[in-house]
Amino acid sequence: MKDWIRRITGIVLLGFIVSLGFLQPVKEYLNIPDHMTLFQNQTSALASHIPQGIRLKFQNKAVANGSAAHQQLHLKGNLTGKTDMLLTAGHMPVKKVDVRVLPDLRLIPGGESIGVKLNTLGVLVVGYHLVDTENGQKSPGEAAGVEVGDIITKINGKKIKSMSDVKQLVTDAKDHEPLKLNIIRHNQKITKKLTPLKDKSDHKPQIGLYIRDSAAGIGTLTFYDPKSEKYGALGHVISDVDTKQPIVVSDGQILKSTVTAIDRGENGQPGEKIASFPADEKPIGKINKNTPFGIYGSLNQTVNNGIMNKALPIALSDEVKEGPAKILTVLNGNKVQAFDIKILSSVPQKFPATKGLVIKVTDKRLLKATGGIVQGMSGSPIIQNGKIVGAVTHVFVNDPTSGYGVHIEWMLQEAGINIYQNNHERKAVS
Repeated sequence: MKDWIRRITGIVLLGFIVSLGFLQPVKEYLNIPDHMTLFQNQTSALASHIPQGIRLKFQNKAVANGSAAHQQLHLKGNLTGKTDMLLTAGHMPVKKVDVRVLPDLRLIPGGESIGVKLNTLGVLVVGYHLVDTENGQKSPGEAAGVEVGDIITKINGKKIKSMSDVKQLVTDAKDHEPLKLNIIRHNQKITKKLTPLKDKSDHKPQIGLYIRDSAAGIGTLTFYDPKSEKYGALGHVISDVDTKQPIVVSDGQILKSTVTAIDRGENGQPGEKIASFPADEKPIGKINKNTPFGIYGSLNQTVNNGIMNKALPIALSDEVKEGPAKILTVLNGNKVQAFDIKILSSVPQKFPATKGLVIKVTDKRLLKATGGIVQGMSGSPIIQNGKIVGAVTHVFVNDPTSGYGVHIEWMLQEAGINIYQNNHERKAVS
């Protein structure tokens, strides 16, 4: 009886001792979250760090074992899409993880200075002016209830594309007959009736409104997708300088621009790049969208920043870490340079939102030249660990060395590059 008890005790102790060999790796992998999102090219990297004695199994599509020093996944089929990752120690299940494996995506980073030319949808009302009539000074537009920031899309049923269209229709209007205006105000469609008044000096009818049909500026290219030829730039919306309202774009162009000077930033006074592009410069691409996450469209030629011309992988918001990174931007002429920054904070956003990153310039060259982040630098790509993680968007007014950035995944969705298999997950807002 004593021998039998001794043998049972020995077997139990042996099993306990053997299990201790699996305890540490099991403990490590129990810290893995219940849900993971990774790119196809990251699965091998994951497998290469499997601890001794742990085995991964992806729904019979891929198997990896931690018994080898540099184990790689043995694929048995396409791993993209939703799958389960089962962790086992020997034959004992340890944990089951829901995994979404995304197709590999690589983008060419930007950094080039670009000129931006936008044509508005209709014409934008940017102010009122008084018409000097026989009965005193009046603004017909203000009297009609037209507001600054309104977009006039039609007059008397005729589509408005430019200020010259408005001028012609006002000139052709009959005396004392109101014009019917179709207006977009805060994404709502409304109509107004406006009766032009004649100026007593030249007797020409006027509507008493300042209007604009285009805008121009400079920024920085963020990325270019060589497969779809789509691009993203700026990382934030373009707003009208007078109304502060986002410009609703009919169409537009981006062009190569040359940085000629830098107005350094100071506390309380953001700096800016001084850049130019010739009026007859041929566009390198078109603009289709102006959104809270930047401008987007397609390029008609490949781009070359001169320092990082190979396509790089991207990092999702939950992959970005606090610590060193780089930005690509132009300080003089057309030369793109890499500068050191530090990511102070990264919010692992589940839904599209701006200002997901807080960054600080640490590069002494950049601080000496610009004082930190300046206007025109918006869109400069942020690179961390060989991946594109986002773009510079805003500067802190009271600390030009620091500012905000936007995560690259939200810019990609705005560009129409859907990196997710299921459109209902992490769906972008425009």
